[in-house]
Amino acid sequence: MNATQREKSIYGKDVKIVSRSDDCTVYQIGDEKGGVKMKSYQVFPGIELIYNDVRLQKCLLERPSLGHIFEINHCLVGRIECEFQDEFFYLSEGDLAVSRKDGVGHESYFPLSRYYGITIMIDADKAPECLSCILDDVNVRPAVLAEKFCGINSCFVARSGPEIEHIFLELYSVPNSIRKGYFKVKILELLLFLSGMDPKKYDSGRRCYSRIQVSLAKEVCKYLTEHMDSRVTLEQLSEIFHVSGTQLKNSFKGVYGVSIYSYIRAQKMQAAALTLRQTNQTVLEVAGKYGYDNGSKFAKAFKDIMGMTPNQYRRKSAKSTVGL
Repeated sequence: MNATQREKSIYGKDVKIVSRSDDCTVYQIGDEKGGVKMKSYQVFPGIELIYNDVRLQKCLLERPSLGHIFEINHCLVGRIECEFQDEFFYLSEGDLAVSRKDGVGHESYFPLSRYYGITIMIDADKAPECLSCILDDVNVRPAVLAEKFCGINSCFVARSGPEIEHIFLELYSVPNSIRKGYFKVKILELLLFLSGMDPKKYDSGRRCYSRIQVSLAKEVCKYLTEHMDSRVTLEQLSEIFHVSGTQLKNSFKGVYGVSIYSYIRAQKMQAAALTLRQTNQTVLEVAGKYGYDNGSKFAKAFKDIMGMTPNQYRRKSAKSTVGL
């Protein structure tokens, strides 16, 4: 398998190579307005560090068997769904997961349509058998590490904490002048840290959801998105989907990380912002389009989400388009 074939096996057949240099390859799926951009750095043989910038909700990857590859994922912004053996768990800001690449589903789902994070991808067949060959006393064996956290058919999740934050946050602002050496130091630090970690200490962090719970949450989200011109109550949703309000709330928050009310309000305000930019409708007309019959309530909700009033937003948007 040549380099291009391997890349399409890992990232999917629709991946495009935007640029390639000695140590960095930039990949794109979709476009800047609604896609995935990945910057991949080869740090050690068989070990890559990848920055993932996602601006869509769903990405399907069709890939064959990938061999002994496992991933360490860290979420900085947004939220990502991880499917494993018919169970689903979600990484929020600051969380970490370790999983075998063959064990996860082929569809990546980003509930908030926004995600930014880091992947350390390790091919145990190509990486050094023991990293002490790179630095004395770093007695870490990638294959043993994968077995420790993933076993044959498992996945490990650690929720946000100071130890994880210490290792990862500095990786999001590395000066180019020291990038190559810094990546090596930080990956060795991460793998050494994981080798000394007791997975049982973090057992409570996984919080899995069943396929039924996830499907319910997504159906509710779809319904709300299609009815943004209406005020939909929890009682109405319970009747429509034939489940209790408690089940609805728990399933939805498990997937999207926020309440139904908070999620749909944010979606409405972001859609309203687009309408204000692209049309000449009055603020009151825009408010009515998204289920608000009171202009002041709409203005308050808009400011809470967008940081400014609808009129301020429209004026700012108009100025930014002058001369384009």
